[in-house]
Amino acid sequence: MSEKKRFIFHLDMDHFYTAVEERERPEIRGVSVIVGSDPKEGKGRGVVSTSNYEARKVGVRSGMPISMAWRMCPKAVYLPPDFPLYIRVSEEIMRIARKYAVKFEQWGIDEAFLDVTRRVADWVEAETLARQVKQEIKDKEHLTASIGVRPNKLIAKVASDFNKPDGLTVVKEEDAQKFLDPLPVRRLLWVGRKTEVKLKALGVNTIGDLVRYDPSVLSSMFGVMGLQMYLMAKGFDRGEVEERGGVKS
Repeated sequence: MSEKKRFIFHLDMDHFYTAVEERERPEIRGVSVIVGSDPKEGKGRGVVSTSNYEARKVGVRSGMPISMAWRMCPKAVYLPPDFPLYIRVSEEIMRIARKYAVKFEQWGIDEAFLDVTRRVADWVEAETLARQVKQEIKDKEHLTASIGVRPNKLIAKVASDFNKPDGLTVVKEEDAQKFLDPLPVRRLLWVGRKTEVKLKALGVNTIGDLVRYDPSVLSSMFGVMGLQMYLMAKGFDRGEVEERGGVKS
């Protein structure tokens, strides 16, 4: 990888909606909590917005039909989304994170990229700074965040999801491919469920499988996206951290 030396953080709050609800209602901590539509005793319509880690242990995931979540976890605490509350908390978290970054890019209500290249000199300083960000959020908002640290946005985002909750994963240049190769191909940015199914039909289950696949075949099957996936699997990303006009939900 011949990219310029950068230090990029990807900040990802842990099970954000349910974490905020647990903060506001201490009595529901330690039990399964699901934010989403009214399950109506298994007959409700709509989907799960977020589930906490207790609910995820039995298979409840974001985007799952709420009726399915009820069948899997009928004793969970089900709560309707309180978006005004989540937005207020998000604004405070982003205010904290933004002051650490030279360049800042919010990527949703609970995610952000921070370019700290001019704030740190090496990986040790980058890790120390990431711990400071996490600690200030925990001290002031009583919530945990996971951070991935990497010279580019792509792997920083993959890394932030690697050791949740309350994780911190630093991936140096020389360790990037070894870190990526064993991970499921779905972990790559922009690889959704449908693309994952097509890749698995080709025998591509991991990011390492994708690196070893013929890029010309990927291009013929997926067009420009095929080559882009191949480059992402090799950890290549020149995308800059930049302020966005709107927030991705």
